[in-house]
Amino acid sequence: MSTARERKAIIDVFQRRYATKKFNPTKKISNKDFETILEAGRLSPSSFGYEPWKFLVIENEKMKNDLKDICWGAINSLNGASHFIIILARKNVTIESAHVKHMVEDVMHHEFSITSERSQKFKDFQENDFDLNSERSLFDWASKQTYIPLTNMMTTAAMLGIDSCPIEGFNREKVDRYLANKEIIDPVEFGTSVMLGLGYRNQQQPVKTRQSMDEIVEVIK
Repeated sequence: MSTARERKAIIDVFQRRYATKKFNPTKKISNKDFETILEAGRLSPSSFGYEPWKFLVIENEKMKNDLKDICWGAINSLNGASHFIIILARKNVTIESAHVKHMVEDVMHHEFSITSERSQKFKDFQENDFDLNSERSLFDWASKQTYIPLTNMMTTAAMLGIDSCPIEGFNREKVDRYLANKEIIDPVEFGTSVMLGLGYRNQQQPVKTRQSMDEIVEVIK
């Protein structure tokens, strides 16, 4: 049973967290704290446990400057955040893909077979339950998965007193082309899903505004 103090501590973390628009460029996240944030992302759940993501930690300053031209929503993070992450979504994750075979055999340590009950359940889920029958729908599904580690990394950062900014303000086609030209990604395998700036705020936290609980929660009895 949780205590009132523990419950308040959790809510305080979420009250403190906000999409930081101005970071202090002189304050850096410690290696141990950043490793903890990445570990929270790595340990995040995913549909069927297939982890259709990859995290690019961008430290190259020239790349950061290049990205400013095609990532309008990331400029403040690229200018001042201690760490900047591009989260990729894996493309064409189906039961026939090499990635799924790798996850089942090398990560989960199970025997892989397309005809197994698990494989057929995944196939039915994609094709029938969620109608994931095109390259775009498969990519969008994988992108949704990436928001789970994104959120876990932001929450972990807030628990450590570190600020963050999730970023969708970029031209995905141009970012993918840039990363492909740099030979950082194979655009057949990966596409850009979302970005994350992490560091320490250099601004006063704005008043948090949200809909009331009554507006977003309906209890069905």
